[in-house]
Amino acid sequence: MPAQPTQEATITATLQHRFPRHVLGAHRYRGQETVLLKREGLLDVARSLRDEPDLRFDFLMDLACADYLRFGTSQRSAPRLATPSPLPYYSAPKPTPERWERLVPHEAHRFELVYHFYSSAHNRRLRLKVPLAAADPVADSLTGLWQAANWFEREVWDLFGIRFAGHPNLRRILLYEEFQGHPLRKDYPASKRQPLIGPMY
Repeated sequence: MPAQPTQEATITATLQHRFPRHVLGAHRYRGQETVLLKREGLLDVARSLRDEPDLRFDFLMDLACADYLRFGTSQRSAPRLATPSPLPYYSAPKPTPERWERLVPHEAHRFELVYHFYSSAHNRRLRLKVPLAAADPVADSLTGLWQAANWFEREVWDLFGIRFAGHPNLRRILLYEEFQGHPLRKDYPASKRQPLIGPMY
């Protein structure tokens, strides 16, 4: 059994102690933490983030998705690519080079959901990443915990085709219902023609 996190423990240490079977890895850069999580633990971890007094992440700021279909096949998408340089004239150099790793094989986990949380009680932010396989791109809906998840999840469904189990009304939000495919997937044909629809009255 891992040691009990101290009062000053990082969010990462707290989640690793409470959910050792679900946390795949973590990293920290410039005071902000990122936790990589198995999708099976998403709902339990999210509920703990919202409800536990020492966490109290009451604000789901954003939900994004990344498609790693061709990740690492060019220098531009190298897994350990440093922050682009040279910097613009108005930017100061960062104190340390910004490097990162996915921590999971991108061949087996094509998609990654990226949740951004904020705790107004503790003035802390957390990034939660959930890798998904291309064969089964499904995650639990967080609409029961944060109402903002409703539109965020609809947008990710619309553009990436990620399904959210338990969502009350998972339908397109940016594109029309007859639109075929999900245009932010890396394999979406750029020249694909879509069905024309008449005026909606």
